[in-house]
Amino acid sequence: MPKKRKIINDPVFGFITIPNDFIYNLIQHPYLQRLSRIRQLGLAAFVYPGAQHTRFLHSIGAMSLMNEALNQLKQKGNIISDEEYVGALSCILLHDIGHGPFSHVLEDALLTQVKHEEISLLLMERLNEEWNNELELCLSIFKDEYPKHFLHQLVSGQLDVDRLDYLRRDCYFTGVTEGNIGSARIIKMLDVRNDKLVVESKGINSIENFLMSRRLMYWQVYLHKTAVAAEKTLINTLLRAKELSQQGAYLFASPSLSYFLRNDTTEKDFRENAEVLNLFLDLDDNDIWSALKVWSTHKDIVLSTLSKGMINRRLFKIEITNQPHDKYKIKAHIQNFMQHFKISEKEASYLVSSDIITTDMYNENDDSIDILYRDETIKDISIASDMLNIQLLSKKVEKYYFAYYKI
Repeated sequence: MPKKRKIINDPVFGFITIPNDFIYNLIQHPYLQRLSRIRQLGLAAFVYPGAQHTRFLHSIGAMSLMNEALNQLKQKGNIISDEEYVGALSCILLHDIGHGPFSHVLEDALLTQVKHEEISLLLMERLNEEWNNELELCLSIFKDEYPKHFLHQLVSGQLDVDRLDYLRRDCYFTGVTEGNIGSARIIKMLDVRNDKLVVESKGINSIENFLMSRRLMYWQVYLHKTAVAAEKTLINTLLRAKELSQQGAYLFASPSLSYFLRNDTTEKDFRENAEVLNLFLDLDDNDIWSALKVWSTHKDIVLSTLSKGMINRRLFKIEITNQPHDKYKIKAHIQNFMQHFKISEKEASYLVSSDIITTDMYNENDDSIDILYRDETIKDISIASDMLNIQLLSKKVEKYYFAYYKI
């Protein structure tokens, strides 16, 4: 009897069929299963309570879109071998395994010298060794070393399946309908010319919608001021916990979280000490929430105040402007905290945060989005579109925020 195909019921794309045993075993691996304990949108649930979906679910969705894209390209006469097919599916499945709890929060607080992309690569290399080099092609695609560049573009590019999934998925779970995109239409319009992805000219409206939706989702979801305020509250909480830990104070924490609080870990540590990578693999959102609940009663007034704020949604108040904030206003808040809590200036500085938010929606100098016409001419979307103001869309937007604890 033929083997039954395994199916995952996805709320966004419906029934997703796992194509073969190799991909199924990859999904079952602890590295990927760990992502089911890490939320895709981190702290956005403070704004959109439905945003509870995980990075695991996103990885499965991206794999499904990759499967559709590869089959579509094959139907148009592009040669993709069975090995390349499995390599590309494996690559998109594993592209997020280096994310820690709350993703970028961790990079700004505990792992400031290591990017999640580097950790993803290290974990892929370890998995490849464990699986007798069966992920060589996957690694080659991830590092953009494989001769067929368009396979890397599908994993990481201006129009990759990663973005096609997370825009649809984040839109679905937050309820922000303005971010909805026609991912199926975009995939049907894909083709390859000169080893680069192109979009048939019939699909230009879908691309215009994709770029506009991405911009809307950034300002309405990813950089929503309350989500940013929550992020800054958590970053300062972890920074304070790290300072106390490195001064020798005892803080409740899981062994993995405790290690990263006590040590300034570098990329070299990850590469040369296998135990560091093992400790990272034990980290997920639960480590942080468990610690915050206990820290909310800690004797350190700064740590307990910030932890209580996270647990009870007493987040930083935030002001976002187009100009830098007055340094004297920031200093006045710090002075106020010093008097109110009877703490030092350094301690009070954890109750404020001031920085810049930037977005860069479309960069023509990166892998461009190319439109293919019937006469085989190719134009960048910035030239092909008569609707988009590409100068406006590609303009790097900078906004200044000042976040502070409200007494």
